[in-house]
Amino acid sequence: MAAIVRMPEIATGSAEAAIAGWLVAVGDAVADGQEIVEIETEKATVEYAAEQGGVVAGLLLEAGASAAVGAPIAVLATGGQSAEEALAEAGAASGSAAPDPAAPAEPVSVDTASVPDPAAVPDPAGAGAAAAARPAAGAPEPGERRFASPLVRKLARERGFDLSGVRGSGPNGRIVRRDIEGLEAAPAAPAVPAAAPARAPEAPAPAAPASVARPAAGFTDVPHTGMRRAIARRLAESKSTVPHFYLVADCRMDALLALRAQINAIEGTRVSVNDFVVKAVAGALRDVPEANAIWTDEATRRFESVDISVAVSVPGGLLTPVVRGVERLALGELGAAIRDLAERARDGGLKQHELEGGSFSVSNLGMYGTSAFSAILNPPQSGILAVGAAEKRPVVEADGSLGVATVMTVTLSADHRVLDGALAAEWLAAFTRRIEQPMSILV
Repeated sequence: MAAIVRMPEIATGSAEAAIAGWLVAVGDAVADGQEIVEIETEKATVEYAAEQGGVVAGLLLEAGASAAVGAPIAVLATGGQSAEEALAEAGAASGSAAPDPAAPAEPVSVDTASVPDPAAVPDPAGAGAAAAARPAAGAPEPGERRFASPLVRKLARERGFDLSGVRGSGPNGRIVRRDIEGLEAAPAAPAVPAAAPARAPEAPAPAAPASVARPAAGFTDVPHTGMRRAIARRLAESKSTVPHFYLVADCRMDALLALRAQINAIEGTRVSVNDFVVKAVAGALRDVPEANAIWTDEATRRFESVDISVAVSVPGGLLTPVVRGVERLALGELGAAIRDLAERARDGGLKQHELEGGSFSVSNLGMYGTSAFSAILNPPQSGILAVGAAEKRPVVEADGSLGVATVMTVTLSADHRVLDGALAAEWLAAFTRRIEQPMSILV
């Protein structure tokens, strides 16, 4: 019988999702568990696998189209059926006419006439937004229909973008999120006040004291993006429901920096201080395996492998892709994996599974000159290490003399449901030892 592939619920509670791209075509044989379609979310592109094998009889939505969760998006022929038989059966099951397998799915496009009129975009400040969106090189002719992903259309509505001058870099020229990063909303036209009815002149009111008349402060409202709302929701939940506590340590970095210089002197090798930090975090979690855990409603779940999230700043927000099996990676392999995830995070190319899992996060603001800070836990993880800048500071040596050393301050934010104070202190001491004895990170 025919197998109907339905739009999956990628994000919990979502009512609609979008097709980012098909990985199969009509007539392709599909195996159970084979990835067949990319579903676009606000943070990532998720590859969705078929739940049974068959032959693709029809694709009911094209790339860029959106549909309600649970709506049919494709039909598979099984048991030796022809494509026509499978489509007819699927149409009968859904109570609609069978789709024509030879006809392409109806495109979902953005008509320049449907983009919100800049003059109609409400401006709470009454002062208008900033500069208008800039046309890309090779911009389309005015009035030409532009294809765009559902996420782009949503952002265009929220921010007042004009997509008519944007050239898409996606399949078949489709406008995708990276094409609109950095664009600014079109300016709002000033409202024309309605003529007031004629009325008899009134005696002027007495002037208010100068101290009372204060001009309104200017401001600009930046509409929330889906990513911004997700960050706000998750971190507010974390801060209000997870019992955070904090431990601070200073790590002497001179030996590590010297070892890093030796490694980077080897041709074709490049490692960063952050690579050492992430590797030391993994080593400390192996030293104190009780800390490699998360809280669940039924139990404390301890992991055998060390999977660590690395905070990456992206346009408009923050993503935390997960590096798997850090304890098994050589330092150079770890650095390459982190750079790959960071680049794809900024380009919007992460997969959903690359944002899930892990027991621990690393957030490094040292490159901005931040000396020390504390971070909010990334649920359901039980720890996050906030890393400050390595900087020259006065230190007291073991013999009591005063000296100068390169010191880095780190702050551990811990979930007290999983990590008690003594256990967290043991983990932080193990991390500090590995940073100050960097050869232990390599073995």
